[in-house]
Amino acid sequence: MIRSYGYSKRGTTAKLAAFAALALSTAGFAQAPPHYEASIQSLDQHPVPQWYDDAKLGIFIHWGLYSVPGWAPLTMVNFNDPNQFKNNPYAEWYYNTVRIDGSPTQKYDREHFGPNHNYYDFAAEFDKQSASWNPDAWAQIFKDAGAKYVVLTTKHHEGFTLWPSVTPNPTLPADRQHATRDLVGDLTKSVRQQGLKMGLYYSGGFDWTFVPGPISSRESFEATKPQSEAYGKYVDAQYRELIQRYQPSVLWNDIDYPKTGHPMDIEAEYYNAVPDGVVDDRFGIKHADYTSPEYSTLKEISPKKWEECRGLGQSFGYNRAEGEAQTIAPDKLIYLLVDIVSKNGNLLLDVGPEADGTIPAVQMARLKELGAWLAQNGDAIYGTHPWKRAEGKTTSGMDVRFTQKNSTLYATMMGSIQGPSVTIASLKPKAGATIELLGYDKPLTWTQVGEDVKVSLPASLPGKYAYVLSIDQAGEI
Repeated sequence: MIRSYGYSKRGTTAKLAAFAALALSTAGFAQAPPHYEASIQSLDQHPVPQWYDDAKLGIFIHWGLYSVPGWAPLTMVNFNDPNQFKNNPYAEWYYNTVRIDGSPTQKYDREHFGPNHNYYDFAAEFDKQSASWNPDAWAQIFKDAGAKYVVLTTKHHEGFTLWPSVTPNPTLPADRQHATRDLVGDLTKSVRQQGLKMGLYYSGGFDWTFVPGPISSRESFEATKPQSEAYGKYVDAQYRELIQRYQPSVLWNDIDYPKTGHPMDIEAEYYNAVPDGVVDDRFGIKHADYTSPEYSTLKEISPKKWEECRGLGQSFGYNRAEGEAQTIAPDKLIYLLVDIVSKNGNLLLDVGPEADGTIPAVQMARLKELGAWLAQNGDAIYGTHPWKRAEGKTTSGMDVRFTQKNSTLYATMMGSIQGPSVTIASLKPKAGATIELLGYDKPLTWTQVGEDVKVSLPASLPGKYAYVLSIDQAGEI
């Protein structure tokens, strides 16, 4: 039984209010923002901050005890499959999958760690390996990849926290409750030094130290969500720790929030402390700043801000079994980002580091390719908004995505261009419009051919994967 959580609501609220004054200087408010109350009506008054709308690309990080074994079977994500939990490709679910009899993960664990191995024995090894991790190196990598914000898992479903929480876990030994090093704090400092925003993920819906499971079906998925009074207090207290200690720019809750907890109170306290913060749609209440489809995109422009989260491979956490074949190809990754942004979304792209913080080489290669493309073509991504339609095609059938910024329309062509010109179907720039190719320093010549626009291209195209036409003073179609 948990007797003390280390926080009183009154004391915490006062401390959070003090942080709000500091947050105002970076939030861009000309006057004091509204004071938020613990109601949907009040929370819905919170605007999506400009920084988040403009950012377009964030880096998700799944790092924890599961990074030590770092293994999952190479299956596709499909939770409609009745055997999905037994063959779960999410390596961060290792502790759940290893307890399902006959699972490939259970077989792997027994072969490598013995028949009586305790998952939480990984805590000592994780502490040892993460001691040499360099957060500055991560922050530089993410900045070079073109990301504008970072979201770190502070507690995944197995309950182990990446910061030295003062809220005691009632079931884990003291040396297995949290990382010895303040990994959350160290990365937060490094990320902000690079000028990026820092966000924090927390698993509110599952904690296998309170309700162990395992989850083996959709029915047990719901039944394994802890709803005890103790768990509600525990989650509230840990969220207040995260807000007070780190003032994150994103609160990214997962799965749900315990019915015995107070998510509206937490979100109101958060907004009052961090006025330009954002929350996702997984807190179990009707308010959210954005929706968060997982490994899934939208077919049309969404009026509400959204964010796809996905791994570079099939797993979020490190999976040593994954390689080139399981990792999204560089061109497909760039097309994915362009498609998402054209439909009013952000991409939260996950890396799964090894226990010592090493980002797998195949993932690093993708981040470098993405960063190089954005260095040339970022004007078509950052700070843009959807146009009147997201999708188009060239007359040769190549997919095109549109974004806009002020008087400029960007047309991103997703594929290889053959020949000295390209023709985009059903597009009429204004007479006298200037058309340029991002990465090339001279205007291009163009002609209107009926409903289509034909653009002459340089003999040598800059960059690769996706080429962007910048059309100034674009008019009606």
